[in-house]
Amino acid sequence: MSRLHAKQLRLLIAIEESGSLLGAANKVGLTQPGASKALRELEATLAVELFERTNRGLIPTEAGRCALRFARLIQSDINNLRFELDAIASGAGGHLAIGTIMGAVPLLSDAVSNLLMQQPHMSVEIVEDTSETLLGLIERGRLDAAICRSSVSRNPEAYESLFVKDESLSVIANVRHPAMGADAVELRELQDSRWVVYRAHMPMRRLLEREFHEARLNFPLHLIETTSALTTVTMLGRNTDLVALVSDDVASYFCHNGLVGALALTLKSRSEPYELVSRKGAPRSSVLALLIESLRQVCG
Repeated sequence: MSRLHAKQLRLLIAIEESGSLLGAANKVGLTQPGASKALRELEATLAVELFERTNRGLIPTEAGRCALRFARLIQSDINNLRFELDAIASGAGGHLAIGTIMGAVPLLSDAVSNLLMQQPHMSVEIVEDTSETLLGLIERGRLDAAICRSSVSRNPEAYESLFVKDESLSVIANVRHPAMGADAVELRELQDSRWVVYRAHMPMRRLLEREFHEARLNFPLHLIETTSALTTVTMLGRNTDLVALVSDDVASYFCHNGLVGALALTLKSRSEPYELVSRKGAPRSSVLALLIESLRQVCG
């Protein structure tokens, strides 16, 4: 550790981003010979080759990708230190970067709203995306935690997970959809509908595919794939033949505002519960601890 320097780590990240030593040198304020020397010293310190020299530029080796991951985590932790110290000095209440999958947006919104009532000077960054993308952001230190599912990762042991809430699902559609208002709807009646869904391999998409398989129905073609709740509801609002599978929380919010309606379709499969996922071994900040308590209050 005594032989590693912050500028070397910044150079490592800059090389990956620019693909060349000259471009990286300009980013970190070094001459090209100085950057070359710093890279050689870093490789000598770690006793590995970090980049492969090719006619396309510098390409990270397997060891380089590993070093880059930790360099980004170190950089993120230093940035978090800066945010925390600035917050303490200014009385701003700290900074929280939190991710969420689409279905948990209403839940997280309630929890953050409660938290801001307790910490009115706190700043919050909220990122909505798939579990896969959110886990990558956690691993790179870009998020403190996310409400998602660690099961989609190839290395779930790299994360710590806290149970948040079981998820229940609804099928929603335009209020003028032909099946709206029916006492009961069968899945086969929606086989020819155009579905708005998550992309393949995501938990909610797998659940829907399982429902069709167990009903001995072909999975619909010509899908609309999105991870955005706003896109989903906007598309439903403009097309009377579309249907979508969303969490009950999302369905309740949009149905309450008259934007869409819920179809009387009973699903047989159970969804995976929400988890609050963070990087294993990462220190838990005071604001993250407050969010966990707020989530517990919201979930009852």
